[in-house]
Amino acid sequence: MDAQNTAGNRPAGGPEPTGSGTRPGPGTDLPDSTDSTDSTGGADATALAAALRLVMGRTVRRLRQGHAVGDVTLSGVSVLARLNSGGPDSPGALAELERVRPQAMAATLAGLEQRGLVGRTPDASDGRRSIVSVTDAGRSVLEQRRSESVDRIARALDEFTPEERAALGAALPLLDRLAEAL
Repeated sequence: MDAQNTAGNRPAGGPEPTGSGTRPGPGTDLPDSTDSTDSTGGADATALAAALRLVMGRTVRRLRQGHAVGDVTLSGVSVLARLNSGGPDSPGALAELERVRPQAMAATLAGLEQRGLVGRTPDASDGRRSIVSVTDAGRSVLEQRRSESVDRIARALDEFTPEERAALGAALPLLDRLAEAL
């Protein structure tokens, strides 16, 4: 059994059984929304953190399983997306923004550069530094990858009620804030 696939004999990337589709299925460690509250009525931070970690990890694994071996890594896609939306930047600034060590960013950029997905130019203000930008090929890969993932998520969301989709949409700003706080 694949180390990433911890949900039994289901094929990689296959749907996970969830009972009615609206509540966690048996055997999951997700708390009921009415459980784990403190005396002030708020969710217990530790229980909520554990549940979020489980759900987000599972979601990322499933999205990863949908891409072929040799595809651009998630860290590579993140860098491409950042360069595409924020414009060219230095490797050091990218490492800081992505919250990784400069050595890890150098490895990610080397792989992207080798595939022709990013290009480097000397920094006009400091010739010792380089500025990295996404290439047309990088934009194409980013759009294709984004489309595949978005299509998979959209197909899964078809199984949700309009109210459930609205609740997920309402939670997005909070999840984004959480990601920035980590």
